[in-house]
Amino acid sequence: MRLASFILRDMETILGQWEAFALTLLPAAANMKSLALRDHAQQILEAVAKDLSTSQTREAQREKSMGRAPPLIGAPETAAQMHALLRARGGFDINQLAAEYRALRASVLRLWMDVCQPEAPHPDDIIRFNEAIDQALAESVSFFSAQVDQARNLFLGMLGHDMRSPLQTIQMTAVYLAALNAGDKVSGAASRLIHSGARMQALLDDMLDFNRTKLGLGINISPTGVDLANLFADELNLLRAAHPDRQVDMEVVGDPQGVWDGRRLQQLLGNLVLNAIKYGAPDAPINVVVTGEETEVRFEVKNSGTVIDQLTLDRIFDPLKRGPDQENKYDADSNLGLGLYIAREVAKAHGGDIEARSDDAETVFAVRLPRRK
Repeated sequence: MRLASFILRDMETILGQWEAFALTLLPAAANMKSLALRDHAQQILEAVAKDLSTSQTREAQREKSMGRAPPLIGAPETAAQMHALLRARGGFDINQLAAEYRALRASVLRLWMDVCQPEAPHPDDIIRFNEAIDQALAESVSFFSAQVDQARNLFLGMLGHDMRSPLQTIQMTAVYLAALNAGDKVSGAASRLIHSGARMQALLDDMLDFNRTKLGLGINISPTGVDLANLFADELNLLRAAHPDRQVDMEVVGDPQGVWDGRRLQQLLGNLVLNAIKYGAPDAPINVVVTGEETEVRFEVKNSGTVIDQLTLDRIFDPLKRGPDQENKYDADSNLGLGLYIAREVAKAHGGDIEARSDDAETVFAVRLPRRK
């Protein structure tokens, strides 16, 4: 008997074994009914049987064996994808999801080979069946991972918003204590609270921005008419005050005015300058050059220091990455590795872009912003 016919004929036996195995996947399956345990299993098996009965080219066979079968245009999610979605929402982990497919593969082949006796099972059916299961598994894992990522990002986003209120209370209390002039000890403690609160606020803002981008919402901007020269001068004054041992210069050429979100562009510049302070040569100045042209404004942050190799440059705007010498180092001024990623997202939100280059002379981060009226 060919495998496709066996699957359709003995569907209930196969589903019974699927259900029995799913029931062992604790704790998620502890209180699940039969229908939930068999979730989409019959549709997955029907799709496998249909695949076994359909002719295919060698190239299609090879792609499917690696879980890269082309999606059907206009088709809804497959049974394997929906199964993964519901398993993720039901509390299963990804190892349990993969175990279901391993158990299904073993039980179907074992039951079919018993039925085929004394004849040998058709070898092509075994190959095609394994390819179909691999494809279903790939679809399930992809959807499961996406669902888990989305749930995590939603949780972190809600957590971040909920943390803002108590953090603001701490910061306001620290400012009040600093204003009391109640002695050096109280003033020193208040100063430490203010500094730590500002660090926590920056980390929290980075996390919330990161989550917005991962949820497909992008960086939120509110464009108004601004003068980049004035905005950047204010931001650099704050950075100089925080890092009095570093020299940061700014040069403006042309018209720096346009319609952008000033606060976001200050954040972008601040991230780039802080990156230069952290990784640039400590005895060399950092130069910010703003150039206004007819249709756009460009600005560059330049510093001297160790040359950044091309491999690092190719990934420098990836999220959750830090400098090579900082990957395993944590201190009071450590960050989440989101500064350059958020800088790129802010530029993109304005219809611009950002690039990095590095050689023996200098490292440059260049931002291009279309001028809006």
